[in-house]
Amino acid sequence: MSELTFRDVGADEVAQIKAQFKRFIDDEVIPAEPELFRYDDASTAKLQELKSRAKEIGLWALGHPEEIGGGGLPFLAFAEMNEVIGRSHFGQMVVGSLSMQDSIMLHLYANDEQKDRWLKPLVAGDIYPSVGLTEPEVAGSDPTLMQTSARLEGDEWVINGHKWFTSGANKAAFTTVFCDTEPGAKKHAKFSSIIVPTDTPGYELARVVPTMGTTHGGHCEIWLKDVRVPKGNLLGERGAGFVIAQRRLGPGRIFHCMRWLGQAQRAFELMCEWAKVRYAHGSLLAEKGEIQRYVAESAAEIQAARLMTFDAARMLDRGDEARVEISLIKFWGARMLHNVIDRAIQVHGAMGVTSDTPLEQMYREARYARIYDGPDEVHRMVVARRLIKDPVNNPPWA
Repeated sequence: MSELTFRDVGADEVAQIKAQFKRFIDDEVIPAEPELFRYDDASTAKLQELKSRAKEIGLWALGHPEEIGGGGLPFLAFAEMNEVIGRSHFGQMVVGSLSMQDSIMLHLYANDEQKDRWLKPLVAGDIYPSVGLTEPEVAGSDPTLMQTSARLEGDEWVINGHKWFTSGANKAAFTTVFCDTEPGAKKHAKFSSIIVPTDTPGYELARVVPTMGTTHGGHCEIWLKDVRVPKGNLLGERGAGFVIAQRRLGPGRIFHCMRWLGQAQRAFELMCEWAKVRYAHGSLLAEKGEIQRYVAESAAEIQAARLMTFDAARMLDRGDEARVEISLIKFWGARMLHNVIDRAIQVHGAMGVTSDTPLEQMYREARYARIYDGPDEVHRMVVARRLIKDPVNNPPWA
């Protein structure tokens, strides 16, 4: 298995790159959002134009390890970058960080042939990935319940199953399918991960699932019906699927929390700017105590989530799994994101629920945050169990 290596960066370089990201996102990406949200041929062309622009100015894939063609920024430095990238719904797509979870997974576990075929074009932004974990028949919060199975026949895996929330499968070149290959093993050793090209016979895209008022989310339902792929498409070792999935999800949860900071900060700015110009009941909203409370509490929650996110990223840079820290920021960050956007909508009044501001779309996205990559309830359980077991050595302040 490969390891992750990142380069050393100083505070001045981090500040310089972050400022460059801020100019690009605020001056070029955010103004293009109305066009990008149309999801037509013109928006596809605009997205490609912005991706090319990010490469041109040196902002492409900076958080990916250098050995796979990225910029090699460590987790902590990239956390600062991604809170700016996250200001736009399309930020991750235009700067190449959308593929980080899957690129790191392939870098750690893929063989040389798999890396040549999938990893290199993935980092370059030429193809998109997808992952088949969640199934509609069983609880997604407990991956040991997965029913999709694969059996080895000669030199081929034969896969059968039903997945949904296979995000991006409608545009992806491949799906990493997690499936039961070792039915007699203990529950955490039953599953393997197998790379399945989306054009394989028997791979059926049933639908893009309509979610929270949009049909453009790319959360796909797929069927795998006697899908046959070569034996060499196994990712990592047999029975190691659960470990691989967790290794992918850990950094991925931090990426989400980084991005949520950018979304919350943008909503905070919109709330403050509107409060300074909206006049009602004898004064500006900014002069009213209740609105001032919204501003102060939002600032406190954002900063708390920010410091917790940076702390978890710092631990990952040291090689720590940061299980408690990642679960803490996952449920705290999701709550923070919802609270800040909700207050911003309230301050905007009726305008806040229209598409005249990005807040209504941000609010819909924020509701997902408490579910994907592990629901809040599971992360609270993980934290509580570890803290109760050893309250002296397990807390993040220990």
